[in-house]
Amino acid sequence: MTRPADLVLTNAEVHTLAAPPDGHAGLVADAEAHDGVFEDGAVAVRDGRIVRVGTAYEVEFLEGAGTTVVDCGGRVLLPGFVDAHTHMEVVGRRLVHADLGGADSRADAVARLRVEARESDGWVQGYGYDESEWGETAYLRREELDEVSETRPVVAFREDLHTASVNGIALDILGLSADHPNVQTEDGRPTGVLTESAVEVLNEAIAPDVATTRRRVVAARDHAHELGVTAVHDMVRGGHVARVYRELDTAGSLVLRVRINYWTDHLDAVSEAGLVTNAGSEFVRTGAIKTFTDGSIGGRTAKVSKPYADAEEEGDEDGHGEWVVTPEELREWVDRAEEAGFQFTAHAIGDVAVRETLAAYRDTAAPDEARHRVEHAEILDEAHVREFAESDVVASVQPNFHRWAREGGLYESRLGARRTSGTNPLGALAEAGVPLAFGSDSMPLGPLYGVGQAVTAPAAGQRLSVTESLAAYTRGAAYAGFDEGRMGTVEAGTLADLVVLEESPWSVADEAIGDVEVWRTVVDGRVVYRA
Repeated sequence: MTRPADLVLTNAEVHTLAAPPDGHAGLVADAEAHDGVFEDGAVAVRDGRIVRVGTAYEVEFLEGAGTTVVDCGGRVLLPGFVDAHTHMEVVGRRLVHADLGGADSRADAVARLRVEARESDGWVQGYGYDESEWGETAYLRREELDEVSETRPVVAFREDLHTASVNGIALDILGLSADHPNVQTEDGRPTGVLTESAVEVLNEAIAPDVATTRRRVVAARDHAHELGVTAVHDMVRGGHVARVYRELDTAGSLVLRVRINYWTDHLDAVSEAGLVTNAGSEFVRTGAIKTFTDGSIGGRTAKVSKPYADAEEEGDEDGHGEWVVTPEELREWVDRAEEAGFQFTAHAIGDVAVRETLAAYRDTAAPDEARHRVEHAEILDEAHVREFAESDVVASVQPNFHRWAREGGLYESRLGARRTSGTNPLGALAEAGVPLAFGSDSMPLGPLYGVGQAVTAPAAGQRLSVTESLAAYTRGAAYAGFDEGRMGTVEAGTLADLVVLEESPWSVADEAIGDVEVWRTVVDGRVVYRA
């Protein structure tokens, strides 16, 4: 006799977002053709896995005396979102410290930091400012942050985390002078703006202890549940994040699937611990080894073949960005990681950086089987797209970044209108048959915001349909983590990680997709969020 289900979600518009039969789960083009839809649908769950998907009538027979039945009221039910590129501890920083992402002016950002100064000790920290949202190009400066405090160090991180602004006392504490190559100066004096390697010095100085890390991670997990995120690929470098994840997992309180992509700094340590890609538990698994190659477009440090459009006026003599890790170093890391049994992933934004990353993968034994990844891949030409498709390397991309590609936006200032129209060519990648995984880079965390950006992107080659975008944020991201068949679709046998939306992203105006709210989030068959 069939055991009753533990949980039944019924009276829902169920979208399975299934992959093509015997097909490639990472391919999202024409996802509509494979999306199984049950208008009056239901999903039955037992022991943390889906056991039946069908009409409400068909699934009703699995209800028993001990079954929890949730009437979804006709709402849309999808696989839980899988964010393929996050920094959860950073998400937690914005929840625990000053959130500068919502600041509507320089003055507002400074005011938020003043509030943080009154409510905290030690370093005054703020995260997520974006000067382009204020209609400006200048970063926050030391003089402005000196107004927050002249006795305590103050730091305001730009949204991309490649740039930070600090006050005078922070510069003194960090020992960063005008001679440092990544300390910006004006008339020979530091402006308080730090980039790349100088930001690394800052990060080491403000590294949190275990208790603070746990507080941030738990806050980020709860926020992820509110947004329908049930799994993340977290880019972890140093600190206590991996330890906190495993402690929460052991205690049975993580309730978020986490794939840890360790920085190259950790390669020896994780290898000595006997870890390889995909090792771990149901909730915490080892992912890829990760590195930077270049910087960011906003910081004018992404490595590009043509100079930045505003390089000369900003005093950037070279104008082509910079290497964070050289191509020679990258090849060495890729070889070492592959030999040790790891997937590899590289942050590469500029066209030169992407070219060198694909070349490094080209020389490996089987880049498709290893599922090596390129994170961001923002500036591409047709040759890049072809090589992605031919090698089956995963494009781990962030649709959120289209916000800067709008007319008059940040990318237009940095790249000019023509180059901007070709950035983040999500549609072109999908059409070419490139495995596509969506992630937020925590800018901001929020899959539906990203879906909205992908659907309304300015140029045709940048756009995807609603279904294609949702597939990239579910099964596409799952594929990037070797999790196809385990998560990312609503099918019998997959994990019961689900999200129910208040409104249908297919029914609201495209511009309103990002405003659609989550009604329920389910992880491992447990309701972890209720609106």
